[in-house]
Amino acid sequence: MPLLQSIVHRLDPSLDGEHLTVTAAPASTPESNDDPAMTSLVNSLNDTYNTKAKGWGRFAAQGEQAGPLVAWLRAYMAEEQDFTQLSIAIAERLAQTLQEQLSVSGYLVFAHLRQGDTETLFLGLVHQREGIGINAEHQAVPAAQLNTSQLTLAARVNLTQWQSDSESAQYVSFLKDRGGKKLADGLIALLGMEEGIDAPAETRTLLKAFSDYVEKEDYDDEASREKTDTLVDYANEQLRRGEPMTLEELSGLVDEKQPKAFYDHIRNADYGLSPEIPPDKRTISQFRRFTGRAGGVSISFDSHLLGSSIEYDEGQDRLIIKQVPKQLKEQLAKRKE
Repeated sequence: MPLLQSIVHRLDPSLDGEHLTVTAAPASTPESNDDPAMTSLVNSLNDTYNTKAKGWGRFAAQGEQAGPLVAWLRAYMAEEQDFTQLSIAIAERLAQTLQEQLSVSGYLVFAHLRQGDTETLFLGLVHQREGIGINAEHQAVPAAQLNTSQLTLAARVNLTQWQSDSESAQYVSFLKDRGGKKLADGLIALLGMEEGIDAPAETRTLLKAFSDYVEKEDYDDEASREKTDTLVDYANEQLRRGEPMTLEELSGLVDEKQPKAFYDHIRNADYGLSPEIPPDKRTISQFRRFTGRAGGVSISFDSHLLGSSIEYDEGQDRLIIKQVPKQLKEQLAKRKE
């Protein structure tokens, strides 16, 4: 994706080890944005970010949570402040916010990117590690490398969605690792945001709605697998792009002949889903449907149920269903009468 602006600052503990300090780069130059190495670095960090667990939300309108970032961004977008000034202001506020987290030292990468009609602001802390390289004399020598596959602190603002002022848009995201709660809290304070959508919970609810829809429509095995693959492929593509899933767009992909059918099912059943849902990678990766038909028996269930409400005994070739669907139980009860 095109790199409009980029700059790298250094974050380190002070000499007395009591707080974090920022060593700022001189300035963001147009030449750096055409640098293939810088573009590759930012794209690699974006790809890593897209695969990580994240929190989502929007800027707080007022109160204690609201911070100066919104004013800085408005000044930058209005060309009243340049990218270097913006990035230094954010870096220094981050150092102040995380002043007790001395282990977060590294290189702070800031990037303003455009993909299609969407512009985003990305910031990520990258750690350097020692590696091995080959010099001009073909000898092995120490070579420092940036570890782009490991991010412990990063955030992204969808500038286009933010400026659209949509009430439902969740345009701010940040890394939310289970072991990094203090860093996540620091990012929330830095961004001045209100956390909104719970991506794992929303994704699980969406998958439940999809499973209910497939059962309601009584699709055969092939159609069921095809629609499941469509949903998973769409979710993974949105993950790769770093964008939320849109219910109306997904509905059109799930059933091209009836593009509103799945969307209407969600609304009519009142699952409480937001119009846009940030996909959760872990939840999506666990979701597949097992289907099989033989000898008058047809079985179809979500893969994440295996090991909980459904067990497979390979030795005795048995499938044990612990929670029989209500409709099936009613039919079986009538059969006994």
